This record gives sequence, C-alpha cells and structure tokens, in this order.
Amino acid sequence: MNQIRVTKEFRFEAAHALMGYDGPCKNVHGHSYELSVTVIGPPVTDRSSVKLGMVMDFGDLKRIIKKHIVDPFDHALLLNEDMPAQELQRLGEPFTNVLFLPYQPTSENFLVDFAKRIGDLLPPGIKLHSLRLRETANSYAEWFASDN
Repeated sequence: MNQIRVTKEFRFEAAHALMGYDGPCKNVHGHSYELSVTVIGPPVTDRSSVKLGMVMDFGDLKRIIKKHIVDPFDHALLLNEDMPAQELQRLGEPFTNVLFLPYQPTSENFLVDFAKRIGDLLPPGIKLHSLRLRETANSYAEWFASDN
C-alpha cells in the first residue's frame, strides 16, 4: 500500500504570557504563528470517487484546522487558567478575546493540544503524521505521531 504524506500550512496571530516564567515571556507578548499539519494515508484509488488520487482534500483539511485551531486561537490572548486570579485580571483586563487553557501556553503544549483536537476528526484511513508550530522566524516546535 502506498502511504503518502500531505501538508497544509496555516497562520494565526496570538498573544500569550507564561505563568511563573523567569524571563520576559512572563509579560503579554504576541507571535505570528505558522502551523504545518501533515497527514498520512493512501491515495484514493476508487475511480468513481471525486477524490481519486488524493490522500485527503486540502479543502477538507483546511476546514478542520480552521474550525478547531485557527478560529479559536487567532487574535486571542492565551493564558494558563491556573494563573493566580489577581494576575489573570491584571493581564486579561484590556482584552476581549481571552482563551484560558488548562496548560502553560507554550508552543510545545499547543502542539499536544492541537494533536488531540485534530486526531479524531480526520477521515477513515487518514492519520495525523506531524505538526510543526513556528513561533518566530528561527524557533519552532514539532510533534510526530511516531514519538507518541
């Protein structure tokens, strides 16, 4: 069976602050995130299918990622829900789109979250292969299914 990987890239803007961090990232700051989503599976061989030759329609993948990751995270302030209430109020007060997360809002933890959100939404026979989240021009984190 031929297994092919296909990748779709996404961009979103978000701000975050790291609870308890000992550097400048404890303050609210933003990133232009770039997310690469790679899925793996066999190309459709059914000649009667409109998806003939495709592993997965890029448009279908786009709809999943947009709905479950880009739309909720884009232009949001991302904060750890365990941050002390006083700090949450101070940081979140001027913002109208605050997403409280059950984890420290790092690129590494975003990828764990994103993998969980995406995994069960893919068509039968298609698996999430990897994710790459670029936080800056020279810094990114990666998640691979084979490592988990």
